[in-house]
Amino acid sequence: MNQNGKIGVFDSGIGGVTVLREIIKILPKENYRYYSDSKNNPYGDKIDEEIQQLCDNIVQHFIQENCKAVVIACNTASSKAANLLRKKYPQLPFIAIEPAYKMVYDYAYDKPTLVMATKGTIDSEKFNLLIKKYDNHKTYLLPCIGLADRIEQGNKEEIRKYLREHIGSYQGRVENVVLGCTHYPLVQKEIQEVLGQVQFFNGAPNLAKHLKDILEERNLLKQGEGNIEFEDSQGSKEKEQRFFEILKGETNR
Repeated sequence: MNQNGKIGVFDSGIGGVTVLREIIKILPKENYRYYSDSKNNPYGDKIDEEIQQLCDNIVQHFIQENCKAVVIACNTASSKAANLLRKKYPQLPFIAIEPAYKMVYDYAYDKPTLVMATKGTIDSEKFNLLIKKYDNHKTYLLPCIGLADRIEQGNKEEIRKYLREHIGSYQGRVENVVLGCTHYPLVQKEIQEVLGQVQFFNGAPNLAKHLKDILEERNLLKQGEGNIEFEDSQGSKEKEQRFFEILKGETNR
């Protein structure tokens, strides 16, 4: 692996762009290869073995693309496949997103909290260990089945209707919201419309810092200009267009 290698970032769709945005803020000179697996989206309703195989295939693709590090920008994939991938490819650094529930423990422990995530994430052993360790005993776990799918499709009225129906009952009852899927920051404004003034917790900024630390430790930080490549498993030009529109809204790249 060399300094000019790419950083591979993948998600079951374009939701991982919310992670990439944070990474680019502190690592603007790197080359990035983003993989959107919309052919197999969503991951949240698949069995563990299928998710692991899909992730393994993507990692093999990244290795062929000369990637020096891999960011798993999907909470479900992180909880189900990260450990397996680290064992199979010990030479390759993996940085995996996870729900920012520990941040609630650190910064807002005494406040009622809503964790929004996919069913796959909430049911995972990794997430349950996290909750058990940092539980504030004022936490509601909400499996948001179908929300990532709606965000992927981009129909704002459908998204607003879903949020009203599924999180409306928490209005006035929670002060913290953990965005436990990388798609959800894309509708943070719509969530706030339903819940009112709440504090959001998102794991992407901490992941970005961790990635920078790992690259520094391994002397893999790149110098000079960087670029971003996008690939969708269905070859969707619409997804590519939305991806870069979202990305440019938050960065200068």
